[in-house]
Amino acid sequence: MAVIVVGGMIGLGKTSVATLLGQELNSDVFYESVDDNPILPLFYTSTPEEIEKKRYPFLLQLHFLNTRFKSIKQALVHNRNILDRSIYEDWYFAKVNRQLGRISQLEFDVYEGLADNMMSELAELPKKAPDLMVYLKASFDTVMYRIGLRGRSFEQDQSLVDYYRLLWSGYDDWVMNHYNASEVLIVDMDRVDVVNRAADAADVVESVRCKLKELGIA
Repeated sequence: MAVIVVGGMIGLGKTSVATLLGQELNSDVFYESVDDNPILPLFYTSTPEEIEKKRYPFLLQLHFLNTRFKSIKQALVHNRNILDRSIYEDWYFAKVNRQLGRISQLEFDVYEGLADNMMSELAELPKKAPDLMVYLKASFDTVMYRIGLRGRSFEQDQSLVDYYRLLWSGYDDWVMNHYNASEVLIVDMDRVDVVNRAADAADVVESVRCKLKELGIA
């Protein structure tokens, strides 16, 4: 059975899709560290001055890198696993925060060094990478609507819109031109709602099954 990562912009339903696939494919799911993440609310709500002093973006990227490395190591030594976002996307988020000046060049260099070491360790495992990324893609309007619908208070501030837009604007390019760990299956979240429409959920599961079959993975 495959190891699958679910990727995509903030708010588009990665956790819901990962849960669905875990249930339908009889797989374990490794969830993103959100509710138990002490740094995430600080990342979203701190002033620029607090960010400059406390370095929350850098600390957040280290936290995610550590937890996702642990998850993917566990996932790759078993045959049935779904990852709710993966270590591969971390670099993209770090790059955007570097672009915004929220992470310094020195911090980014340290981050990349740690990430490279972790990737080298993954390369030594019998199974070295996922088999498939299910990439959730949508318009910026859909992203913002779903972030609002989710209702996490620390994600709602209007000052975050430019951050979300910058993340969104480069996500497709990162997936299509830089991500090379696995095959990619795109799900159009402008028209898909796996939570409220059973037919959409069934279509997503069937698309994943067909893609795995095409890849020769049972």
